[in-house]
Amino acid sequence: MAAAVEAAADPRPFGSSRQDLLMTSESAAQQEKHPGPRLREARMHLHNPADPGTGVVVSSELCTKGKSASCVRHIVVDVSQSRLSGAFLSGQSFGVLPPGNDAKGRPHQVRLYSIAAPTTGEDGDGRHVSTTVKRTVDEHWESHKLFLGVASNYLCDLQVGDSVRITGPSGKRFVLPANPQDHDYLFFATGTGIAPFRGMLLDLLRPKAGPPCKGRMALLMGVPYEMDLLYDGLFTDLAREHDNFRYHTAFSRHAQADMNRTLYVQQRLEAQRDELSAMLASPRTLIYICGIVGMEVGIFQSLARILPPEALEQYLSIAPEVRGSIDSWTRVMVNRQIKPTRRVFTEVYS
Repeated sequence: MAAAVEAAADPRPFGSSRQDLLMTSESAAQQEKHPGPRLREARMHLHNPADPGTGVVVSSELCTKGKSASCVRHIVVDVSQSRLSGAFLSGQSFGVLPPGNDAKGRPHQVRLYSIAAPTTGEDGDGRHVSTTVKRTVDEHWESHKLFLGVASNYLCDLQVGDSVRITGPSGKRFVLPANPQDHDYLFFATGTGIAPFRGMLLDLLRPKAGPPCKGRMALLMGVPYEMDLLYDGLFTDLAREHDNFRYHTAFSRHAQADMNRTLYVQQRLEAQRDELSAMLASPRTLIYICGIVGMEVGIFQSLARILPPEALEQYLSIAPEVRGSIDSWTRVMVNRQIKPTRRVFTEVYS
């Protein structure tokens, strides 16, 4: 107890050095200089695992571009008989409670899935929520026995008319700003991380009420193969319909037609630097990142390579000791020596 009192009496963060304190002070000043936008007000936890709602599957369709090795489905659920009805925002997530018990005999825990629908829902009235689900099919490293993801396969197996227990909504930061016309947007996605951006872009470009957003927008989508692209037809149509929206893809396992080489999503940013640098230099621009954990490091490195310091500081606060070693950045440094400002929104998963 005495140690706790002594620690509390020390004004410095536990274990902090003078350099840590300088970094914290610098980050605070940078956040004040580049404040984030006022966000849409999000309602949360209207259903929890102890008090789940019930949804009914409306549709379940494959959403890959071609005959992919991955099975990814766009699943629409009617939530009109639950408290989620009309209460979710694009960018939020909702929970699914799979039936049955785990290997220890305990009920399966809730799994969260990003909402792929616009705020008005797939039906236009907020009664139909959707998500993007990839079946998890693998084998155990040691036993070599087949491993099937519990929730993903449960969801992908559901038929139209089947019921599903749901929770949420969850999340209040990974959402669009309250005044979307005041901003430009750069979206980065890998795999099923595209789900929230489907909903956000429909909110921005095909709103139920009011004109489409006039701000500049770009979506950079990374997948292993072209056939793995999700909702490709929709994004291609949106780019054709709206001059202020650009859609760029990055294939990590085969060459791009326009580049003649493989690309990760952060490398697409560097390839499009002439187009995107001016947008990133603007104080209007917000960055959203969603996908596999670690992708944010590559994106931060690319931002540091293509942007001058005065533009980069709008998005990242970088400790002096790592500013000159961009190639050596690791995920351990994120939120420590490399701190995103309030104009960067990340949602990553393992």
